[in-house]
Formats: sequence, C-alpha cells, structure tokens
Amino acid sequence: MSQREWIEKDFYKELGVSSDASADEIKKAYRKLARDLHPDANPGDTKAEERFKSVSEAHAVLSDPAKRKEYDEARRLFASGGFGRGGFSPGAGGGFSQGGFDINDLFGGGGAAADGLGDLFGGLFNRGAGGGATRTSSRPRRGSDVETETTLEFREATLGVTVPLRLTSPLPCTTCHGSGAKPGTSPRVCPRCNGTGIVSRNQGAFGFSEPCDDCRGTGSIIDSPCEVCHGNGVTNRTRTITVRVPAGVSDGQKIRLAGQGEAGLRGAPSGDLFVTVRVRPDKVFGRNGDDLTVVVPVSYGELVLGTTVSVPTLEGRVGVKIPAGTADGRILRVRGRGVPKRGGGAGDLLVTVKIAVPQKLDDPAVDALKTYLEAEKASGFDPRAGWAGA
Repeated sequence: MSQREWIEKDFYKELGVSSDASADEIKKAYRKLARDLHPDANPGDTKAEERFKSVSEAHAVLSDPAKRKEYDEARRLFASGGFGRGGFSPGAGGGFSQGGFDINDLFGGGGAAADGLGDLFGGLFNRGAGGGATRTSSRPRRGSDVETETTLEFREATLGVTVPLRLTSPLPCTTCHGSGAKPGTSPRVCPRCNGTGIVSRNQGAFGFSEPCDDCRGTGSIIDSPCEVCHGNGVTNRTRTITVRVPAGVSDGQKIRLAGQGEAGLRGAPSGDLFVTVRVRPDKVFGRNGDDLTVVVPVSYGELVLGTTVSVPTLEGRVGVKIPAGTADGRILRVRGRGVPKRGGGAGDLLVTVKIAVPQKLDDPAVDALKTYLEAEKASGFDPRAGWAGA
C-alpha cells in the first residue's frame, strides 16, 4: 500500500464517528468495537480479526491529539492536491512551499523536507501486525501505549490484589526478532532513495518530493520477508501478564505499567500499558475518599439505653459502643479501620446507626410498648417540641 493510499484511509469511518468527534466519543466507539471484534470473542473469524486490527489502528491515531492533528492536516493537503498533484516548490533552507505555505510549519519548522515528511509519516502510520504498511521512517520509534480494563470486587480494590490480564497486541515477531527479514537475511538500504525514504524530482519550475515507492518510505528493502510476520516485524500475539493492583484503588483509576505496551520499532522502547480499574459496588460497605461507610441496624431501646454492637470491617469485625441517648442516623467514627492509604495508615470507618422498626409484635410486647408510651407522656417528653410544623 502506498503512502497516498494510507493517508486516504478514513479512520473516522473505521470507528463510525464524525471528523469533529470529541475524544470521549472516539474512546467510547473504540471500546465498543474492540469488545465486539476482539479475537478472543471471535475465535477463527479472520474478518473480525482484520476489522479489529483496522479499528485499533484508527484508535491509535485518533486518540493521540498530536497524531490526530497531523493526520487531519495530511488528509487536507492530499485532498487539496498538496502532495503529488499540486506539488511543492523548493523553499528557503531546503524546505518546500506552495502558495506561501511552508511544509516545515506543519512539523515545527527548521528541518529539511525529508525529515519533516519522515516525522509526519513515522508518527502517524505505524502498522500493527498485518496492518498494511510498515513504518515510514527508518529511525527507531517508541511503541504505542495500550489501554485495557479490569473489574475488581470492592474488597479486592480496597485491600489490593494481584490479577492476571490477557492481552492481544502487536509484539516483536519472535521469528525475525522484529527485523521483518527472513532468518539468516537482513534488510538492505534502498538504492533509489539511499535510505532516506523520500525521492525528489523536478518538473519545470516545480520540485516534487514524495515517499519512495520502492521501499514504501522505510528507507530499506526486504528481499526475503519473514514468513511469519510477512515483513512487518511485528505480530499480534496474546499474552498474559500479572498486575499488582495497589490497595485503595478507586473506581475509574488508571494504573500505568511502564514498558508493557506495544513494542517499539528497531530496538526503541516499548509503550506503556494503562489499566483502568472498575470496582463493583459492595452490599455492606460504601466509600467516601479513604473512609469506609457502613449502616448498622439497631433497635430503639439500644439507642435509648446504649449498647455495644459488632460491626464488620474489611478484615474482620470490631465492637462499636453506642452511647445512651444516641439519635437515629448518628455517625460514629472508628479510627484507622477504613481504606489503606498509599503513604501508610488507613482512613476511618464511619458507622451510621439506623433504627429498625419491627413490623409485627406479639401481645406482651404491644402491652409493654403502650405502658412505655404512657410513662413517656407522664414524664413530659414531647418528640415534636420545638418542631417548626407543630
């Protein structure tokens, strides 16, 4: 596939979003497609696997603000004839310009045209395994970051846990060790562009510069491609890694694992893996920052007379004293029994006492309650004294 064909691919169409879609819309569309098309969910389905690769490729460009900006600009230039049709004339300092527009402005200025174009293509069009085109710069490039999710139970997230993650992502081909060449052979420098990946030609008063067709902009030619990765240097492989989730992680928090992302090109560092943690709600506990919350049912008599109740914690139970005359809904604090903190120590356990009203009483209990109400009135107690609605 030529670089022109590569740029003319519509990554927005691949994800089913508009060209002005927000970052959240792009992420949401990618996650849905990735779940539906993932090889683990479609074993043996080559069409789904190819779509998964295309969707991942599109997301890798559109999720990165810098790459997306360059991609949009490159497509605009191609659509207006900026590459190969209208052409570029030589500009000052070895750059190329058209109608007063300096191509180096797109890349931050200063470099030669070959370097600028190499930065654009190399930054945007790095193919994963089977993705269609090799990276268009012969220089080493860091691998892309990879995102995934894991779902934990509430107590696993608060106490910390080690979980296995199964990932499918581009990794260096184990047969050619990432060179793309058949074992026993090596890539050779492209004789047409002398390894630059760019060829230039003159046509009248205009100069044209475009990716070399012989090496597809890579600067090197592989005469005997690796039979496993077909000359790409990377293959999609499934791996299982063990991730230590620290204690106290909250819902939606991301954990960064350095060097566990997509493999770098030609010995460059790998990208990072970002794991988004989803936490299932717990039936007993809630969370408020580093504090745990729990509601404990009590009887009216326990609040009036006072008592000690057994309350659950993350690692067992603890006795909590309820003072006599405690009001319904009062929050009692138990120090150091909450969520573990990263720097040491833990938050608190906030215990809310809530009266449990009996739905049915036997006759002796009803008689006793009536006797109590009469004694309450005789003592002068009025629960609505001072109430604004009285």
